[in-house]
Amino acid sequence: MKDLSRFSTVFAGLVIATLGGIAPRATAEVKLDAVEYKAGDTKLKGWIAYDDDVKGKRPGVIVVHEWWGLNDYAKTRARMLAEAGYVAFAADMYGDGKQTEHPKEAGEWAGAAAPTTRCRSSLQRGTRPAQREFPRRSRAHCRHRLLLRRFSGAGMAMSGADLDGVVTFHAGLPTAPATGNIKAKILVCHGAADEMATAEQIETFQKNLAAAGADWEFISYGNAKHGFTNPDADKHGIPGLAYNKEADKRSWKTALDFLAEATK
Repeated sequence: MKDLSRFSTVFAGLVIATLGGIAPRATAEVKLDAVEYKAGDTKLKGWIAYDDDVKGKRPGVIVVHEWWGLNDYAKTRARMLAEAGYVAFAADMYGDGKQTEHPKEAGEWAGAAAPTTRCRSSLQRGTRPAQREFPRRSRAHCRHRLLLRRFSGAGMAMSGADLDGVVTFHAGLPTAPATGNIKAKILVCHGAADEMATAEQIETFQKNLAAAGADWEFISYGNAKHGFTNPDADKHGIPGLAYNKEADKRSWKTALDFLAEATK
């Protein structure tokens, strides 16, 4: 991997299926290893997941956690992707692999990491240890590089980044016009009952994509609130945040179809 410019963007769901011609195996020997790296002076701790029994080229995926930090949920998604035939790297956006259960603290951390330059810096540096670890630990040279993320990948695509594709699930919807030529295909999986995005924001977002000539698809899942793919969403007691099993399954299947096409 050279830099962030050749990454695709996606976000995790629940169900695992065949991806890019690589069939998942029930006997997969998945490993999950810690990888330490740095972004400037910030020490970061990510995790690599891979099937130790698989040889040959496989797609590589970078998983970016929710605003709660790099918790077990993000690692679980990386493990699931490894079982599906990927080499997955769960990146650390905050430093020291820290995580929290407190919304206020999570919001402060996410706000500090939100600027594009900070995200790009962290992710670029995350690809470097991943590049070293892919061949050594998983004996794989990635033929495609994908980015699995919960933060708004659409904003990065609209900046003109040279991405293969973007899939977001209940992510922020940028309302500013595209600042570059959108190269990535964009799939947005959105909860129809998500109160954190107004109808006006959705309309503006879609109009900007159309005006930029982007290849995009926007899917709304009925009765799905913000955070609908996370089984732990309800435990935080935040109004408007809830898990939806059916929307999770359906959106994940849609994401898998996207990945299968992206990895041809």
